Amino acid sequence: MKYAVTGGFGYSGSAIVQQLLEQGAETITLTNTPRKPDSPSIPAYPLRFDDNLTETLRGVDVLVNTYWVRFNHRNFTHQQAVEHSRILFASARRAGVQRIVHISITNPDEHSPLEYFSGKAQVEQALIASGIPYAILRPAVLFGGNDILINNIAWMLRTLPVFGIFGNGDYRLQPIHVDDLAALVVQYGQSHDNHIINAIGPETFSYRDLVTALTTILGLSRPIIHVPPAAGYAIGWLMGRILGDVTITRDEIEGLMANLLCVDAAPTGTTALTTWATRNADHLGRRYASELARRSFTV
Repeated sequence: MKYAVTGGFGYSGSAIVQQLLEQGAETITLTNTPRKPDSPSIPAYPLRFDDNLTETLRGVDVLVNTYWVRFNHRNFTHQQAVEHSRILFASARRAGVQRIVHISITNPDEHSPLEYFSGKAQVEQALIASGIPYAILRPAVLFGGNDILINNIAWMLRTLPVFGIFGNGDYRLQPIHVDDLAALVVQYGQSHDNHIINAIGPETFSYRDLVTALTTILGLSRPIIHVPPAAGYAIGWLMGRILGDVTITRDEIEGLMANLLCVDAAPTGTTALTTWATRNADHLGRRYASELARRSFTV
């Protein structure tokens, strides 16, 4: 079987490609990210949402889609990502792709006031309407490897004298290791039925408990203070200006506080974040991970 992975040089995409290669699968990537020295050694084609996309996908059996944007930017928007995803699925159908494994998010909702979650729901609906057999994986938060969220929480704990959490910090999240997500992609890429799976790890944290656990694992002592969401966003915006990045968005704060990164389901990942963080404590959060530095603005 031949696989195509969108974003195969990116964070989750490279983990997926690695596991596909270990399974002996012929694999290509559609990407606009330059190949890095540690990128998987696979054929790479431009991810362009035009008439050439169908030909690029010709002969592919399974398409693994990691394409999305985390926030609206002058060079990309959620709605643009929705339209691009529709083009991708239509091109896959014309090319004869037999199956699509799509990476979504927990609790997508087309009626959500949060564009991230409503956009994810629209993409899921477009995939289902395409008629191509599918597996939709819904992770909450990814960690492991070169992740952004957990790494940057650790970086802030190392860098700042205090750590602020939005509101009371009781809202929950269920992180999954990126390699566990990749294993699910391989598993459900080989299935023939339609599936929607909540891709969550074995540990459920309140946000406050997650920060407390990371503080302890890193061997730090930091006061954790409660801040109003608006003030937390303003502080995050200021840090983003200093760092040349987007550290947090309003949608992310509201989605987190609305418990949208948590579901009532059995875990599908096996790697505990606390175990992984303990093993990687020496280098976790030593450097800030920039979202904008990773993203190509050509899609």
